[in-house]
Amino acid sequence: MNVMTTGAHDIHTLRDQLWAAVTDRDEFGAAGVVFAALDSGMDAETALLDVIAPVQRKVGTEWAANRLTVAQEHAASAIAERVVAALAHHPATRTAPHLGRITVACVDQEWHSLPARLLTEVLSLRGWHVDFLGAQVPTPHLIAHLHSSGADAVALSSSLPTRLPTAHAAITACQAIGIPVLVGGAAFGPDGRYARLLGANAWAPDARSAAQQLTDGIPVHSVAGGRQQIDDLPHLTDQEYTLVTRSQGQLVKQVLTQLEERFPAMAAYSEQQRERTAEDIAHIVEFLAVALYTDDDDLFTTFMTWTAGILTARNVPARSLHPALDILATELKDFPRSIRLLDQARLALDSTLVTTGPHPGALG
Repeated sequence: MNVMTTGAHDIHTLRDQLWAAVTDRDEFGAAGVVFAALDSGMDAETALLDVIAPVQRKVGTEWAANRLTVAQEHAASAIAERVVAALAHHPATRTAPHLGRITVACVDQEWHSLPARLLTEVLSLRGWHVDFLGAQVPTPHLIAHLHSSGADAVALSSSLPTRLPTAHAAITACQAIGIPVLVGGAAFGPDGRYARLLGANAWAPDARSAAQQLTDGIPVHSVAGGRQQIDDLPHLTDQEYTLVTRSQGQLVKQVLTQLEERFPAMAAYSEQQRERTAEDIAHIVEFLAVALYTDDDDLFTTFMTWTAGILTARNVPARSLHPALDILATELKDFPRSIRLLDQARLALDSTLVTTGPHPGALG
């Protein structure tokens, strides 16, 4: 593989060119930017991690700031994935496998597959034989694959913290058959705290670090006979996570109904506005549940302040989050950990909210 020393100016220029192509929905132009860089001597790993990955992060940032629509974000992300797939077949990326076999997969219900795909290509470039299983891999299917593939390790990816309980099940199942698990992605926290909480063998903040750890070797520890996940997380014995999860639909319905009673203006909402409000409430309850699973206040407060920023960028006063938290606190008054999480979220919102106009009476 030819390696070109590429200055920061050249990298930034390439990112700008790729950004222009993906936001113009120009798939061939996007591929042309990357292929031209490869043909000029840039190594494929640099193209993947220092050009394509930062552009994709910018797509997410611009969506959050309401400068890209959902459709534009989806189109740009789809183009990025297709460019990565095309790059994998470029002559500059061909490396004969010689280091062993790794399975790369997204945990069940996790559909953000690009980070896992980037890791797959980096590992392939470095000489691993990689089985990339893609997005939303059910744990039984993952284990069946491992039984037949002879993998040396598994790399699991998840971007959404709400997938952490599912990730925990996958980690435990892989370790039960003696396969070490490296995890990565935003779901596990910027410092890997949730990877440690859930007992992963290793955590990596990025693809380069993951590849290096796999090359160095990660420790193997198996799950002792029949151990249940709850043994790893003793706080779950209070059943709050289980009860909140089981009643999630009813909680969403209660919050939505009581918001309508508090704010008669919601009667004039369009069906789309009502659906979006219900979706926002469902996300709040879902993040509350996973914060109970991890017993981590920061997980819930971070989500709530992020949501406040999303709403503010869309000219929806984030003060509308407070009534939803108040109603949940009333509904969950007998759940002390839930009350703690809701109280902490209210305090966080009080310190970060920005007033942007008259109160619309709902979440979105």
